Amino acid sequence: MQRRTRTINTGLILLLSQIFHVGIHNIPPVTLAVLALNVWFFLNPLKPLYESCISVEKCYQQKDWQRLVLSPFHHADDWHLYFNMASMLWKGINLERRLGSRWFVYIIATFSLLTGVVYLLLEFALAEFMDEPDFRRSCAVGFSGVLFALKVLSNYYCPGGFVNIFGVPVSNRFACWAELFAIHFFSPGTSFAGHLAGILVGLMYTQGPLKKIMKTCAGYSGYQGPYPYGPPRYYEQGPRSYEEPRNYDVYTAGLSEDEQLERALRASLQDRGHPRSSPPPFGFRLSPEEEMRRQRLHRFDAQRGGTTS
Repeated sequence: MQRRTRTINTGLILLLSQIFHVGIHNIPPVTLAVLALNVWFFLNPLKPLYESCISVEKCYQQKDWQRLVLSPFHHADDWHLYFNMASMLWKGINLERRLGSRWFVYIIATFSLLTGVVYLLLEFALAEFMDEPDFRRSCAVGFSGVLFALKVLSNYYCPGGFVNIFGVPVSNRFACWAELFAIHFFSPGTSFAGHLAGILVGLMYTQGPLKKIMKTCAGYSGYQGPYPYGPPRYYEQGPRSYEEPRNYDVYTAGLSEDEQLERALRASLQDRGHPRSSPPPFGFRLSPEEEMRRQRLHRFDAQRGGTTS
């Protein structure tokens, strides 16, 4: 097993300080495990980068398919690791608390493989369409493709609002695309196809059949997907939290506001044995609207065959 040269990794130090600042006890287990796994493979890589990166030439032509598993969890340097894992920290906290740990680990595993597959298809298509063999040899590593897919999920579950991308406010609806082009413009060495693959996988989950397929596959193992009996009541949004809208039918019996008012008037008029047709007791006065409603109820009961006491 190859080991990196022992140097001061500023990015790794910043990542660890951020994790401890958030608090390990505040990080859900799957998110924490993903962070730990990426840090471990950065310090103790299973293979050198040129043997773990993913490309059409290595995976498809040379049949080295294990790169699909290795490439997301290896990073080029400590800053590559820091930016990816800092993003994973916040996305993981929000999504895992919303979807549950079992479904979230299923998503991470699925997205890690699918982003690699989609990346290979994109590079193969570019090589064929542009007649440029260099696209077949283009090799990529890192977790950023999965992060772009998770960003699509985050924007899907928390629509609305704006994010700041290089000082420009962008709607959440277009944040993934704006970040895709901004990163490629300011950092030309990044993998545009790898990031695009992540966005496409995220859209396959939110807008396409991927989620349904995952639920179907999970059903064979007895697992019914994220919270089959409804999600938890409270979700986290960074430093804020919001409560899922409650179902008040258990309190209102499914009645509308007007129906509830009519029922309350019926009960109040029946209180202490006063019939509907009798005047209200001393000290009890109805508004003109309520008096009209009382008379209407009285006529309705009379048509049904009599009044109740």
